Amino acid sequence: MQEPDWDDLRIFLAVLRGGSIIAAARFTGLDHSTVTRRIAKLEERIGQILLHRSPAGVTPTEAGSLLAQHAERIAEEIAAARTLLDAREEQVSGIVRLATPEAFGLFLVAPAVEQLYRRHPNLQLELMPESRNVSLSRREADMAVVLTQPPRGQVVARRLVDYRLGLYASQDYLARTGPLADIAALRGHPLVWYIDEMIDLPELRFLDQIAGGSSSLFRSSSIAAQQAAVAGGFGYGVLHAFSADGDPRLRRVLADTVEVKRSYWLIFPRQAQRVPRIRAVAEFLTGLIQQNRALF
Repeated sequence: MQEPDWDDLRIFLAVLRGGSIIAAARFTGLDHSTVTRRIAKLEERIGQILLHRSPAGVTPTEAGSLLAQHAERIAEEIAAARTLLDAREEQVSGIVRLATPEAFGLFLVAPAVEQLYRRHPNLQLELMPESRNVSLSRREADMAVVLTQPPRGQVVARRLVDYRLGLYASQDYLARTGPLADIAALRGHPLVWYIDEMIDLPELRFLDQIAGGSSSLFRSSSIAAQQAAVAGGFGYGVLHAFSADGDPRLRRVLADTVEVKRSYWLIFPRQAQRVPRIRAVAEFLTGLIQQNRALF
């Protein structure tokens, strides 16, 4: 006896369950002649006749009944394995490296990450909040929040939200120096800004359009450090409204004059959109924006 092929066994079971070659053909999606040929092939490999054929249909021989018992158990095991594998595929687990602009990562993602872990305890999030571009193709990250919609290609791009930046100073600083009359008066005050040569994102190069000619006396590659310096009373800074508006130490000034608008986009490789852990993080970020919609 040669080892039978599982696909032939599956067709054999379909014949027994349907009671005829025609019923098995209908059930399996094969034509009548193919089912007949596959049963003949199985009988040849087994070395015994498995079915009695009559105008009323088919019934198993003694050898056929014996084989059917084992084939049913094989079918049950395969079905159980498929269920387990499907469940494993849907289980959200593993590592996701997420690159974001610093403000988005520090002020939005990090404070809410407990929500993600409560929902998916087997997921591991690696957050990269940096003011630089990352390459998904070079596997620097699994997914990223970026400031510009990428060209169409191998990535899925979803617009998350538009956000605003404005000019801020601390309550204490304004109490010492008085209100700012206009944007030209900014030149007489300390200004907090980025280190120019370390700005990797062109969307962050907007100082000249706001305060051309102003001297920046404190510079940092970190927007969190900039906000801390402004809140500490150093001077003025251009900060994200969704984070600065919630800081009671800060007050926005010249809101009608100074405002920069930008957008956050979520991107990830197109082939990863069905991966459960990628979907889970994408849903988390989308939900995070909905929860904080009032900030934007």
